Amino acid sequence: MQNQINAALTPHNRLPWNKGKLSGAKPRLRPKHVWSIRTKLQIEGRTRDLAMFNLAIDSKLRDCDVVELRVEDVAAGGYTADRATVRQRKTGRPVRFELSEQTRQAVDDYMKAANKRPGEFLFTGRRGPKRHVTTRQYARPSGSAALD
Repeated sequence: MQNQINAALTPHNRLPWNKGKLSGAKPRLRPKHVWSIRTKLQIEGRTRDLAMFNLAIDSKLRDCDVVELRVEDVAAGGYTADRATVRQRKTGRPVRFELSEQTRQAVDDYMKAANKRPGEFLFTGRRGPKRHVTTRQYARPSGSAALD
């Protein structure tokens, strides 16, 4: 009983983990930010990250849906299609989206460099060729330079 009273009287000297930090939804990317990121990825030659970023921007899919994309979802005949349809994991609804010319080129370049075949995940992770990139790996840009 005495310990409970003493614990209630002593002030907490710790600061909350989120003190001084912005909470809530982040502001959306502006077109100049998107172009800046694309340019940086192109200059650094990061074909996989560029393809992933462009697909995420064009499709507006959640990260869990982007990492689970398969080759045939975007490139059924060997080359990237103008449009794609993907079933969302959360809602179960199909989402149809158009791929821009820049995205199609980035995905084609990546598939050629990575030697991707139908039936494979588009973005494979470190756990083996039959496993997709995890959402944690997706959230962290690869390489030493972060996207500033």
